[in-house]
Amino acid sequence: MSSREAVTVIGLGAMGSTMAEVFRAAGHPTTVWNRTAGKAAKLVAAGAVEAATAAEAVAASNLVVISQVDYTAMDDSLAGVDLAGKVLVNLSSDSPERLRSASRSVAERGGTLVTGGIMVPPPGIGQPGAYVFYSGPVEPVEAHRETLEVLGRADHMGTDPGLAMLYYQAMLNIFWSTLISYFYSTALVGAAERVRPYAETMLRDLAEDGPMGFLRILTAELEKGEYPGGENNLHMQAVGAEHVVQAFDEVGLDSGVPRAVAAIFARADAAGHGPDGLSSLIEVIRKPSV
Repeated sequence: MSSREAVTVIGLGAMGSTMAEVFRAAGHPTTVWNRTAGKAAKLVAAGAVEAATAAEAVAASNLVVISQVDYTAMDDSLAGVDLAGKVLVNLSSDSPERLRSASRSVAERGGTLVTGGIMVPPPGIGQPGAYVFYSGPVEPVEAHRETLEVLGRADHMGTDPGLAMLYYQAMLNIFWSTLISYFYSTALVGAAERVRPYAETMLRDLAEDGPMGFLRILTAELEKGEYPGGENNLHMQAVGAEHVVQAFDEVGLDSGVPRAVAAIFARADAAGHGPDGLSSLIEVIRKPSV
């Protein structure tokens, strides 16, 4: 018999199925359940146990990991289920405020909710470099850390249940915005392979300490609240951002993202940040237009 902690996985989409596979491969007795039947066959063949109902799934383990489309799915799945003494770790996506209300609701039913956001796609779960943002009470994270870190490094961000989703969505915003900008740029040039080596160099350099190491430089400026313009002021960049929009318009491509970028530059310039640096954009981000 395995000496490892038993775990239940609820939700067997691409993420949940992979989580269950990783738990099982690491030697954890794994119970699975999905709202739609028929997704557990491969897992059962590998040694997982399929519960007949959500109540049976929750009863099978003290640690219940949830991967569903949103928190409403959790509410629907666990309606009427006894949660007393259970630790629910929900890695589904939703709004931070929704996570806070869910935490209160689970506590009222005798359970403990740990909210989370897993920062890798399914093939990366359990692989080197994988990590998960967690928030809510720290005690259950520490109590189950060994099991949770089968999925990836467990980073507890604070006791506010909404924090995991704030960090998760912040990172998704960077991920999506970066790749969408890459799509726009390859469309403008007309050849992804021509753009890729330059994009790779720029992305690498941004995170390093050389003259293009803007991630470090701008982070220091944001932390200080000081936005030196120097030889690369924001007004100059606002003009350049309009030129980017014109380039897309001239070749008949969608210019939605470049136009949105140019708009925030223009707002900052109009607000008096023209002589400042790029990091001054944070001031208009903090004061959204109505």
